[in-house]
Amino acid sequence: MATTIGGPQRASLGEKLYYVNWGLLIVLCLVAAFGLAMLYSAANGNVDPWASRQALRFGLGLVILLAVASIDLRIWLAYAYWIYLASFLLLIYVEVAGQIGMGAQRWIDLKLFQLQPSEVVKIATILALARYFHALDHERIGRPWMLIPPIAIVLAPAGLVLVQPDLGTAGMLLLIGAGMFFVAGVRWWKFALVAAAGGAAVPIAWNFLHDYQKNRIRTFMNPESDPLGAGYHSLQSKIAFGSGGMFGKGFLAGTQSHLNFLPERQTDFIFTMVAEELGMVGCLVLLGLYAVLVGVCIAIALRCRNHFGRLLVMGLTINLFLYLFINSAMVMGLIPVVGVPLPLISYGGTAMITVMIGFGLIMSAHIN
Repeated sequence: MATTIGGPQRASLGEKLYYVNWGLLIVLCLVAAFGLAMLYSAANGNVDPWASRQALRFGLGLVILLAVASIDLRIWLAYAYWIYLASFLLLIYVEVAGQIGMGAQRWIDLKLFQLQPSEVVKIATILALARYFHALDHERIGRPWMLIPPIAIVLAPAGLVLVQPDLGTAGMLLLIGAGMFFVAGVRWWKFALVAAAGGAAVPIAWNFLHDYQKNRIRTFMNPESDPLGAGYHSLQSKIAFGSGGMFGKGFLAGTQSHLNFLPERQTDFIFTMVAEELGMVGCLVLLGLYAVLVGVCIAIALRCRNHFGRLLVMGLTINLFLYLFINSAMVMGLIPVVGVPLPLISYGGTAMITVMIGFGLIMSAHIN
């Protein structure tokens, strides 16, 4: 049976802050500082337009993180489905009146910043799945019909995100869902069955892809087939990535990035800029900081005394790992190019705030 949620009972704000994992916060600040330095370099040694705005967003994110962490975990459990419903309605609103940018309809103009609901719905989906599986024991999880609601929880937003179109985020939602199912205790043979069905459906799914998505897959297989078109991003990224060598060309000295050969150097391809300017050593330092974050989050999940907190933290950790893996693999040409940012490093408001909300939820589980 699912365990109940305990923790500090009616603790004051000061008492809750005492339980905050300050080591985790310090590592978060180190990663964010690394990102601000790279955004400063991306603007050719200027804090504007990217580093200054990113610093303000991170400061706001820290406030939001501590606010989310101070809320009792039982409240997140109680309102998990409502948060999911609100994020789902935002996705529907995007389809009706969203802002179009870079060929996709993904944003809501809030005047102060552009909200991307597809980032918000990742956190909401993890909350909803953790809430659902929290109420089930292993026997009921083993019944196939009990998996229909959580499958719908994952597929509904993934389908709307795919229509935007945003294949990368839709794929992340499916992978997050699969990870949550695994952590909840769904048996291996069911994953194998879904994987076989998905493989059989690939030829059919290919016909529903947009032309630019098909071109990305074709150029992933053979980037040299269109070096100035669909394969440009991947080729330039690999050239810049490999040219950094062991120690890089030096801070502010990346030729591919500063001569504008490297596209989107402040967002999706910022890890390539790290490799070019700081080399393999700089990349390993950054990945080491991320590894500490992932390790601490897993440790918090294992120490959780309730099932909801354990599932929630593991789902958020899976989300963080997917960000890291997909972005780093993309810039190295190991997977097709998709629009997935590097958390706390890439320039972007919604991604920064949602990542900080995720860490706030992890901190809430730790406090409780």
